[in-house]
Amino acid sequence: MEQRDSRLAFTVTWQVREGQIEAAAEIVARFAPLARAEPGLEHLSIGRCTTDPSRFLFFEIFKDAAAFAVHQETPHFKTMILEQALPLLDQRDRVQYALV
Repeated sequence: MEQRDSRLAFTVTWQVREGQIEAAAEIVARFAPLARAEPGLEHLSIGRCTTDPSRFLFFEIFKDAAAFAVHQETPHFKTMILEQALPLLDQRDRVQYALV
């Protein structure tokens, strides 16, 4: 019987409000090393659009759904993302994928 991959991948895109781009970039720079240190986060890449610097792309792979749940409860996620970054955004889209 084939074992199913329990990992979850996410793409998250941010469209940052005009005048808030550098503040958002600074939050990302502080957040990334803390998130990458989480034992259940297997991969985190963050990119900034080359033609529109107000657009950010996150690609994340978590060991499983439990690891993703833990990630959302970390102090750095709650403070830096939910409290500090989200108010700077015009739009945030998150898509979840099951790895095959």
